[in-house]
Amino acid sequence: MRVRPATPEDLPALFAYLGEQLAENGRDGAPLFQPMEQTDAGVPPAMQERFASGMATPVGEPGWRHVWIALDELGAVAGHIDLRSYPEAASRHRALLGMGVRHDQRQAGLGTRLVQEALAWARATPPFDWVDLEVLSQNHKARALYVRTGFHVTGEVPDLYRIGGVSVGAVSMSFALA
Repeated sequence: MRVRPATPEDLPALFAYLGEQLAENGRDGAPLFQPMEQTDAGVPPAMQERFASGMATPVGEPGWRHVWIALDELGAVAGHIDLRSYPEAASRHRALLGMGVRHDQRQAGLGTRLVQEALAWARATPPFDWVDLEVLSQNHKARALYVRTGFHVTGEVPDLYRIGGVSVGAVSMSFALA
């Protein structure tokens, strides 16, 4: 498995992979990992635009996003992780993390490897002191991954979302880089 920074040329394959992820979101007993209902419609255009414009924005500027992809032996996207800016200028010392791993690659260490890659980059890239994330409360495997990689729970909001008529909470977690 090869992990590398994504380029604009990778966006079609990344969006195809993300579309598969969104189709699995909460389906057939799988945990919800996105605060939205499962969809077969692919990646919403607004999300595609956030990825594309964020990747084109220099780190440190409002709206930046740095994305890594994991490629399997056939060159298909098997996972991703991204760090992105907060919208507020006063939070430039923090980055937000998002990630996913293709269903056939879960529980094999790829998630840990992706988190370690992103944290190493953030440590080496001023001015970051913190990496934060939000994970849905019911996604216990993802929460366990983040704890194993050094994140600490900083808060929980019960009933933050109503997805398919079901109450879903969210847990905030942070990693201190220093």
